[in-house]
Amino acid sequence: MMTGIPSRPCPLVLAAPSGTGKTTIAHALVERFARFVFSVSATTRPPRSQERNGIDYDFLSREAFERMIDEDELMEWAEVHGNLYGTPYRNLEEARDRGEHVVLDIDVQGARQIKERVPDAVLIFVFPPSAEALWRRLTARGTEALDEVRHRLEAARRELEEAEHFDYIVVNDDLDRAISRVRAIVESESHRPSRALDLDAEVGRLRSEIDAVVREAPDVRA
Repeated sequence: MMTGIPSRPCPLVLAAPSGTGKTTIAHALVERFARFVFSVSATTRPPRSQERNGIDYDFLSREAFERMIDEDELMEWAEVHGNLYGTPYRNLEEARDRGEHVVLDIDVQGARQIKERVPDAVLIFVFPPSAEALWRRLTARGTEALDEVRHRLEAARRELEEAEHFDYIVVNDDLDRAISRVRAIVESESHRPSRALDLDAEVGRLRSEIDAVVREAPDVRA
């Protein structure tokens, strides 16, 4: 009995204003569920105290990053708060080869670039439940001065205008609930006919089986 039609993996883009929790959601998907893999972005930003090179980000010099731009190795890139961030093409290609859903944790600017270059990508905008919650999350990190936090809040106000261009919106009012919502979206997307690996073959197989059942069925009129 067929339990599901094999499907292409779903490139998943999580974007949100800084401090909304998209990175936590992205890592949780990879840690809790099969077939999810995290896309490690490249950045010129200095690492924070607990961040690891090659795991949280590929930390590069500005010269090395600009060389990747020149050689068209980045699916998207943007300058955010004075630092460069980008997604290498190889992350998507390697995940597809393994049949995995690649999870891209990127900024709002980069998300629209991804949609233009990877039309089957699914874009999810992660909302904070309130401005107060966003303020608490940004200040709790203790990694930026208050002026920088205010700058990030001002950027968040602008970025929220981009929400209408995304495929889905998930409010991160509760982390586990937000993770479940994102996973449900990916599960639903996996059942789209356009993602089926060989829908024509599956339809043809079932049609042949139906023909065989009809031929072998007893004639109830006899």
